[in-house]
Amino acid sequence: MSAHMETELTTDQNGAAYQHSLPVPEDKVLVPVEVTLKPSSTAKIDDVRSAVEGMLEKRSLSYNDGPVPVPLDDAFLADNVQRICVCGCDTDEGMHNDNVLLFWQVKPVVHVFQLSEEGPCEDISCDGQSSSFNEWILPAKEFDGMWESLIYESGLKQRLLRYAASALLFTEKGVDPFLVSWNRIILLHGPPGTGKTSLCKALAQKLSIRFNLRYPQAQLVEVNAHSLFSKWFSESGKLVAKLFQKIQEMVEEESNLVFVLIDEVESLAAARKAALSGSEPSDSIRVVNALLTQMDKLKSSPNVIILTTSNITAAIDIAFVDRADIKAYVGPPTLQARYEILRSCLQELMRTGILTSLQCEG
Repeated sequence: MSAHMETELTTDQNGAAYQHSLPVPEDKVLVPVEVTLKPSSTAKIDDVRSAVEGMLEKRSLSYNDGPVPVPLDDAFLADNVQRICVCGCDTDEGMHNDNVLLFWQVKPVVHVFQLSEEGPCEDISCDGQSSSFNEWILPAKEFDGMWESLIYESGLKQRLLRYAASALLFTEKGVDPFLVSWNRIILLHGPPGTGKTSLCKALAQKLSIRFNLRYPQAQLVEVNAHSLFSKWFSESGKLVAKLFQKIQEMVEEESNLVFVLIDEVESLAAARKAALSGSEPSDSIRVVNALLTQMDKLKSSPNVIILTTSNITAAIDIAFVDRADIKAYVGPPTLQARYEILRSCLQELMRTGILTSLQCEG
């Protein structure tokens, strides 16, 4: 059986980051296993990871998507672990209930994390301006389960996860940006109400878990675009520069993975040709110029990903659109997605006892 040695930081087809020194057979399927620690747990991450890996190997489990019971006969895991979940099809593709993998076909990749319960922290301004951003420590309890609950057309979540994982890996490995260029900017566009903002937050949460070996700290910064416009002429560009200066300070910590979320990015990156034609205030040109300049500065930092959404892509400056490495359309749910959404809602109502299967059949 042929095998290859794993590098220090590698990503699999599902965007999972793993770090081992043992050879992995090429015919093994890498399956992410996410382990949520209890809020009261003080156990070391490495100890929990080793214990879960031993438990999975000893019990010779078959692998399909879903929870794995925490073994009550293992006092260490029972005291420290809240939830164990196999995430093989959390990217719309991969393992499904009708495609179960046996233990000898799988190499489990265990990610251990503890949810932050702090909630969003607002940036406090001393000059009377409204808050320019909200900040979360990731992974956050507020976003727990969000990724799994979002249902889109097949392949959308997988595409985003693969891109983000590859962008982080390229930078980590020192790939020459003049040969393989990337900006680590994602643009999700589509009609309102399709879950673009939620998908961005869920993606940041998922990446903070999958890359916690390399980046033990992670933050999500949600920019309040409307607060960056000043009633004083020419001040808006300075406010944008001031905001990104704070973000630059965050990314200077090499162990910190930073996600910058700009919702309705067209309000900051409005097409400059509209301003030149007189239909937009000239101050908007300064805002766009400042935004593009600050994003170009962040390009040199390996530990930052910019997530943006837009309802009106035609209103976005073409220079910003060109900088987005991946532009994904998020439209209304397909017929299959609508069925899955309704089915998951019914399952949740049944789980809580509000509905019963007998009521559903009637």
